[in-house]
Amino acid sequence: MSPDAAWAEADELRVAERSTFESNIYVQPEEAAERGSHAMPRYLISFDAHAMDHIPDEALPAVTNASLAVVQEAIKAGVWVFGGGLENQKASIVATDGTVTDGPYPEAIGGLCVVDVPSREEALEWAAKTAVACRCAQEVREFMPDPTVGN
Repeated sequence: MSPDAAWAEADELRVAERSTFESNIYVQPEEAAERGSHAMPRYLISFDAHAMDHIPDEALPAVTNASLAVVQEAIKAGVWVFGGGLENQKASIVATDGTVTDGPYPEAIGGLCVVDVPSREEALEWAAKTAVACRCAQEVREFMPDPTVGN
């Protein structure tokens, strides 16, 4: 499957799931408790800003295809929440008074995805697949539970 076809298929799946997703996002704490929550933690899988710098330009299409295959697998497995790479551009810093200033170039995160899985072990399995596809180590962190959104 070409990268464009993979992205188109992913977009179609996201649109189809969006109404279900949106109905699960904006809930009152009482409603979340009534729903019983899906009780699955969400995990952030990420890599450093320069973790892929070692990959030669001619290998990037293969890396892209491999990473898209992992995304498709995660979507089909029903664990994909969100993901993407961050542009190498200065951050915008918004102060509490609304003032916006230029910040530094990113040094922390180059790319990320969020998966909704039942255990840390399963998150580590997805991180391993992502590490192979992206050819770089992945960091895994669990999001804190948030009863206002039912997780």
